[in-house]
Amino acid sequence: MQHLKFLGLIPARGGSKGIIKKCITPLLDKPLIAYTIEEAKKSIHLHRIIVSTDDKNIASVSKEYGAEIPFMRPKELAQDDTPTLPVIQHALNTLRSQGYVPDYIVLLQPTSPLRDVSHIDAAIEKIIQTQSDMVVSLCKVTQHPFWMRRIDREDKVYPFIETKNTYHRRQDLPELYRLNGAITVTRREVIEAAALAIDEKKKLDIRGYVMEEAVSVDVDTPIDLFIAQKLLEERA
Repeated sequence: MQHLKFLGLIPARGGSKGIIKKCITPLLDKPLIAYTIEEAKKSIHLHRIIVSTDDKNIASVSKEYGAEIPFMRPKELAQDDTPTLPVIQHALNTLRSQGYVPDYIVLLQPTSPLRDVSHIDAAIEKIIQTQSDMVVSLCKVTQHPFWMRRIDREDKVYPFIETKNTYHRRQDLPELYRLNGAITVTRREVIEAAALAIDEKKKLDIRGYVMEEAVSVDVDTPIDLFIAQKLLEERA
């Protein structure tokens, strides 16, 4: 693995709505984004750690904690509805123009403060061991979709998923997982193929890296921030 370049990419736009200035909002003794940067810096595999942001304050804080800001993200790629893929493509294209081409992109959302270096390195090692196209982090669902209901205009309740049994015991439910957004490791060629709209006539080989629920908090609302704080306090 020593000859491979793993780029740690942290996307951090400035226009958050659920929590104003979310990426640099205080969480215990430091900004939210600092948790991701500090753990990424401990990785034995990451070649560079870059923050893609449109916000000067986020850029300044990120530099303070040791991340690189080799470019500023354009405002048109920092909107509420901007998908992640063009953000990654912009980072790759800009870095290529600067003479740097990684083999893998390790996307680390700054809203996962409980994800640590052991998770980052394990996900990277999994993509190498499996020779897959992508590794995504997941955790088991706590609210199973078999228990979910929908309500019509007359307030009548129906199962969200139709099954033979109306009631399900927890031990009888199939194991399901949700993406927790903490880590996505992708081969550079996969990103480039998507950018060029290349149809490779095959499905991507995507593997899962399972994390515990307690480290899968994704901070999007003040309640999420409160939960993350309590869990971090328990670690101390």
